Amino acid sequence: MGLKSNNSAQKQQHTNFLPHRNAIKATLATMTDQLNELHTRLAQVRQEHLLKFWLELSEEERTKLARDIDELCLDEIKLYWDRATISMNANGIKLDGRLQPIPDGQILSTARTTEDKLNAYREEGLQQISNGHVAVLLMAGGQGTRLGFDQPKGMYDVGLQSRKTLFRIQAERILKLEQLAEETCGRRGRIVWYIMTSEHTMQPTLDYLEANNYFGLREENVVLFEQGSLPCFDNDGRIILDEKHRVSRSPDGNGGIYRAMQRAGILDDMQQRGILYVHAHSVDNILIKVADPIFIGYCVQEQADCAAKVVEKSAPNEAVGVVAIVDNKYQVVEYSEISAKTAEMRNADGRLTFSAGNICNHFFTVAFLHKIGSTYERKLKLHVAKKKIPFVDNAGNRLTPNQPNGIKIEKFVFDVFEFAEKFVAMEVPRDEEFSALKNADSAGKDCPSTARADLHRLHRKYIENAGGMVHGEICEISPFVSYAGENLAQLVSGKSFSGPVYLRESMQGNL
Repeated sequence: MGLKSNNSAQKQQHTNFLPHRNAIKATLATMTDQLNELHTRLAQVRQEHLLKFWLELSEEERTKLARDIDELCLDEIKLYWDRATISMNANGIKLDGRLQPIPDGQILSTARTTEDKLNAYREEGLQQISNGHVAVLLMAGGQGTRLGFDQPKGMYDVGLQSRKTLFRIQAERILKLEQLAEETCGRRGRIVWYIMTSEHTMQPTLDYLEANNYFGLREENVVLFEQGSLPCFDNDGRIILDEKHRVSRSPDGNGGIYRAMQRAGILDDMQQRGILYVHAHSVDNILIKVADPIFIGYCVQEQADCAAKVVEKSAPNEAVGVVAIVDNKYQVVEYSEISAKTAEMRNADGRLTFSAGNICNHFFTVAFLHKIGSTYERKLKLHVAKKKIPFVDNAGNRLTPNQPNGIKIEKFVFDVFEFAEKFVAMEVPRDEEFSALKNADSAGKDCPSTARADLHRLHRKYIENAGGMVHGEICEISPFVSYAGENLAQLVSGKSFSGPVYLRESMQGNL
């Protein structure tokens, strides 16, 4: 009787185990199917090595690796590598014989243009802002690593008296410009602020903006979206594994902005809002004239679909790219791509022939951006850098090499110039519009000290041009007082100020 009962219990236990065993079989079958499917897709582009640790991975790790692979756009991988190889082979080739400067009719120098003409452009730009036709496209994916700052660079405090960060300064300039457009044209148009972050700067940037109430801008008019990335390759065209379950990737450069806008629905959002024109720039220029109405007005009146602000090169050997024509197409030519002899060429007036220094400051029509997104984005040049890239060896150990072992690929925002039907440029004074923040003070160049000094010098100039006098070096004017030196006479004319000077809106000229 007892034996019979025991047999019955065993049978029952076996019966209960069957669904569990069947579930395991189904799970294993599913896992095998997934592995086979991934292997088939990867083998078509010679990247099946990405799965070599699959059997060692946990379920969660397999999910992450599968997601990384899905995001690779495998149909483009071979194309990326082939084009990157072409780019590497082209490195070092001089372009001298194919190079032409920007024709005089396609570039306007604000320093050599009459005030009446500049005012006409300014009024056109303010009218477009008043009509709600203008947006700002901010490239803010970088972190302040070289500044010794582990947050997004836009959150960096340069050390002004106001303690304002780059983000705050630029937001306040937008607000002031909206006010100026309303005063001039009778209607307040809203400038939408589109901010491209990276994967690592998205959340800190959003948290910072929310904590500061978007600096007075309407929340719905501040739109964040994320930059994309591209895989890192070894020297044989194989994608590198950063961990057993993670593909090695790096940001796709500021030229990734076009694909990122397409994917995030930014272009559709612009169209729905009635935006026609976009001012695009990087976050690290403390002197940036955000949505500059003179620049906007000039481009609109010239019916340009793409444009660049440039500064005159300070010397023939300044290591800066110049906007020029190569094979009848506009592009930025890097300093390394032209010989010293060509770099030193001068016009009859003594100015450098190739002098239009690129400062990552651009104008686009929304129609042009749509054309890039739908047609030309895949044709953008790829720029290649050989780097030391951490990798996983065959034993599964993550190693950091002592020598470059692979390549990172980037796209540059200016590589769309060649697709423009009408391209123009505007040359602006460097001391008024360009001071980059890239390095720690120890570098002595493009650092917080030089950025502060450049802003102080410019704001001192604004006060002096308005009839005031400043004694001392330190001088700051809040954007709420003046966007670019306008309307200061009533506050400063005939007055003498001793530094440090901080002219802010609450003072009404009483320093």
